[in-house]
Amino acid sequence: MKVIGIIPARFASTRFPGKPLVDIAGKSMIQRVYEQACKSQSLSKVVIATDDERIADEVKKFGGEYIFTASQHQSGTDRCAEVIENLPDFEVVINIQGDEPFIEPAQIDLLVSCFTEAKVQLATLIKPIESQESIYNPNSPKVVIDVNGRAMYFSRSPIPFIRNGEPGVWAEKHKFYKHIGIYGYRTESLKAITKLPPSSLEIAESLEQLRWIENGFYIQTKVTDLETVAIDTPEDLKKLNKLLKALKLE
Repeated sequence: MKVIGIIPARFASTRFPGKPLVDIAGKSMIQRVYEQACKSQSLSKVVIATDDERIADEVKKFGGEYIFTASQHQSGTDRCAEVIENLPDFEVVINIQGDEPFIEPAQIDLLVSCFTEAKVQLATLIKPIESQESIYNPNSPKVVIDVNGRAMYFSRSPIPFIRNGEPGVWAEKHKFYKHIGIYGYRTESLKAITKLPPSSLEIAESLEQLRWIENGFYIQTKVTDLETVAIDTPEDLKKLNKLLKALKLE
């Protein structure tokens, strides 16, 4: 099974312009993501998908591989779909977030393992929620799954609702899961979902995966205990650099 890892990277982020190029302990964020992805045992190829010359120049500096994609894409999924049109020999595509500089290669391998079952169309990772705060954080999407590990619904709200319990003890009443934002797609499924118009649930929650579920695609999940560190804002970067300085990471 040939698997490609694609790292979508755009310069014009609304909350953090130029984010892929920020320095993290002597390396750009995009370099760190690329190097971590290349450590995966499951990927046949890793490529950065960008629409910006500045990011391409940075990738050239550290010897990475990139492909230019159109600037109008609304999501990383759309960017991945354009890449795979030019690289049609891959059966599975892994969409690796470009703002997680320390993504664990083991997480990528775990996601790829979902596709050993031929019926799996789409896949993602989930992680048990350990803090009450995360249950109610709208920036941390939650997911409920069926007995086979398929995602039933994603939401920014706490799901499920615990009827017979005060909010402060919900984590004691039920195992909640948060969504880890890395996706895997069978190539034909990727092409199909990017042709779908935005759905009502997707628009309501601002979560693109709801479009896929609403149109009859199922998303296989696997549980990871590994945490991810995403850099969404300049404040996130400041916190990370303070931590790295304390740890004396080179």
